[in-house]
Amino acid sequence: MKHVVRKSKKPRTKKPPGGQLKGVNGRKNHNAVLTTTDKNLSTTKENILNAATLIFSKYGYEGASVQKISKAAKSVDRMIYYYFGNKEGLFIQVIESIYAKMNQAESAIKFNAFDPEIALSEVIGFVINYYRENPEFITLLNTENLMQGSHISKSPLTYQYSSPAINVIKKILIQGVKSGKFRNNVKAMDVYLLIVSTSYFYVSNRFTLTAFLGKDMQSKSAVRHWHRFVTDVVLRTVQVD
Repeated sequence: MKHVVRKSKKPRTKKPPGGQLKGVNGRKNHNAVLTTTDKNLSTTKENILNAATLIFSKYGYEGASVQKISKAAKSVDRMIYYYFGNKEGLFIQVIESIYAKMNQAESAIKFNAFDPEIALSEVIGFVINYYRENPEFITLLNTENLMQGSHISKSPLTYQYSSPAINVIKKILIQGVKSGKFRNNVKAMDVYLLIVSTSYFYVSNRFTLTAFLGKDMQSKSAVRHWHRFVTDVVLRTVQVD
């Protein structure tokens, strides 16, 4: 009687859904397969996005690399390819992410419901402070504008990021017209552009302005002065003559 020796089965390597790593475009990336060890070392998509935001802000688009980002996220390169397809796909989602956060903050703006002039000043203060407290927003938008918006234009979500602040300003202008304080021919988008342009320029150029004007443009007193000045400019624009 012959004894049959059965070969022991090799343990299967765990794979992500679909087997091999694929990017957002559905193509295989590096023919890589996730092992249990890889999963333990990898981070979540959100962590990679946060790390990418910092790295793109620090090094710009060209200077940032997948390797730098994965290292900052304490992840591995192939996780970036798995979630985002490539560096461009990751950068697009970073831009989408900072716009989404800005929109969320704008949607939560609380303004004076009884005095439209105070309400506009509150919106202006919000914009200036948001730019100051989120310098990566300024840096990343500067980077994308240097590349003529070539990445955000590829985002399918672009039109979802129409600023909620425009609707807030529209409500304030309507309130001002009803109270007899504001003209009825001022567009909310024009007021919005006036506010963000004066606020954005001030914050994005704060270092060079400090250097050649010889004044600390980041000091609390300087920022308060600019807030008052922009408020005065905006009110002179919308108020009844």
